[in-house]
Amino acid sequence: MRSKLKTRMSRRVYAATFALMLAIPATAVALAAVPTDTQSAIQAKLNRHHVSYGQRVTVSGPAAPARPGQKITLAYAPTGGDRWRALASSRVKRDGSFRVAAPLRRSGFVKVLGPAPAVSQGVAPGSPPASTAAATSASHPVTVAAKFALAKRSADVVDGHSAPVLGKLLPAVPGRVVRLEGRTGGGHWRVLSSDRTGRHGGFGLGANRSKPGQQLRVRFRGDSLNTPSGMHAGETTVFHQAVASWYNDGGNTACGFHAYYGVANVSLPCGTKVTFRNGSHEVTATVDDRGPYVGGRTWDLNQNLAAALGFGGVGTVLSSR
Repeated sequence: MRSKLKTRMSRRVYAATFALMLAIPATAVALAAVPTDTQSAIQAKLNRHHVSYGQRVTVSGPAAPARPGQKITLAYAPTGGDRWRALASSRVKRDGSFRVAAPLRRSGFVKVLGPAPAVSQGVAPGSPPASTAAATSASHPVTVAAKFALAKRSADVVDGHSAPVLGKLLPAVPGRVVRLEGRTGGGHWRVLSSDRTGRHGGFGLGANRSKPGQQLRVRFRGDSLNTPSGMHAGETTVFHQAVASWYNDGGNTACGFHAYYGVANVSLPCGTKVTFRNGSHEVTATVDDRGPYVGGRTWDLNQNLAAALGFGGVGTVLSSR
């Protein structure tokens, strides 16, 4: 009895196995009908891996598998992020190549996206859909240096009080540390002051610890968004209050020449450059005469210098000597 039961069960197992073996070729045929995505990655070449803020990067190369006239997109992702966004687009040229460019403001990665392939027809019912992902290039890292924009490239010290060096650090990110450095006699740079950028990237750096004529620069040491950056910031100009008058130098001068913006002084060598400030006016003049020989006065401005400064009669001006 047991032998007959065992024989019947074995026959059922064999029958099920045989039916399954017959079904396998049909499934294989259906899978073979699904077109595979054999697209190769776009071969893209980056023209530079380090740029300054706002400078353009260019990516070019053969566009295969994309065809002439199809759209090519340059995408960007920030350092440490995985969200890509489109920066610029271009069209594949007749020779099958492409070139696309865009300015960058922060460090990150760029890559090229090709057009998404058309959805294939004739896919067997119940089969997985064909891939519609666009062909892409490899991602390329790009570092971007921050950029300084200075309102005035010098530091003025008036009677011991420093007017700050004002500017912006771009891109505008609050809380970044910016330093003002002065060049020492030994050629080294030392920190004079520091400030943190505001909401719009602005800063103000004092030069109270600087010396007259000292070369200045602003520095940013870099962070995760941008690489370090620096910029020459002129030199320190120390102004003093002095009493001046003006005259018409139509005749001969003690120095033997006429400077358009000329000034007379009792002792400074002929040809010495002196910067004058009167209100919002600032002019650099040249010593070309001697005088004034009146007690309490330091300068005698010629007619051109007096007019440029908006100065008349006798009064107080700021001078760099």
